[in-house]
Amino acid sequence: MKHGKKYNEAAKLVDRAKLYDPEEALTTVISTKTAKFDETVEVHVRLGVDSRHADQQVRGAVVLPNGTGRTVRVAVFAKGDAAKEAEAAGAEVVGAEDLVARVQGEGFMDFDVAIAAPNMMGLVGRLGKILGPRGLMPSPKAGTVTPNVAQAVQEAKAGKIEYRLDKTNIIHCPIGKVSFGSEKLQENFNTLLDAIIKAKPAAAKGQYIKSCVLAATMGPGVRVNPARVG
Repeated sequence: MKHGKKYNEAAKLVDRAKLYDPEEALTTVISTKTAKFDETVEVHVRLGVDSRHADQQVRGAVVLPNGTGRTVRVAVFAKGDAAKEAEAAGAEVVGAEDLVARVQGEGFMDFDVAIAAPNMMGLVGRLGKILGPRGLMPSPKAGTVTPNVAQAVQEAKAGKIEYRLDKTNIIHCPIGKVSFGSEKLQENFNTLLDAIIKAKPAAAKGQYIKSCVLAATMGPGVRVNPARVG
């Protein structure tokens, strides 16, 4: 894969053979910033589990102490008092059958997080093939199927992120913007990794965190020493 001049210059700042401590890795990632926009810092964690087995799934959600640095648009599937509470909490889109129809019929997807009251899941379940591939399907494990929709909206706005394994047993998550600085990014990184470690399945054997890489949107990956994580 060919990279541009800026990427290649940034790559020179990274020692490919080195396993960095998290703090030094974050400082290095910040130094590789090349874009004019405020790049997102992402963490990619490969786990020693097999996602093909139900008892080795790793999935959950956590509120990052410093948020993600992005404005989150929230859609809530609810009716009655729950709908009013969701609107009061700041949800951009609130609806029941009408919202399901918009997503199904019009392809409406102008939101980043979807939350549902439990009594709405019979309807929302029909949207699995649309919302599922985009990682937007409400889930009890992620705290997005809940009777307390107002709290879920507030948490989403505050920087709650969901983590889950992909098919290659890797978790990909944003932990903030380059402009946060290393201290705030480190707090977010520690919070996410603590949650992933606590979510270790009982069926997982051997080394749990196999590898960890940090990178800014347009920058090279920086390898973190797995022994220094958590």
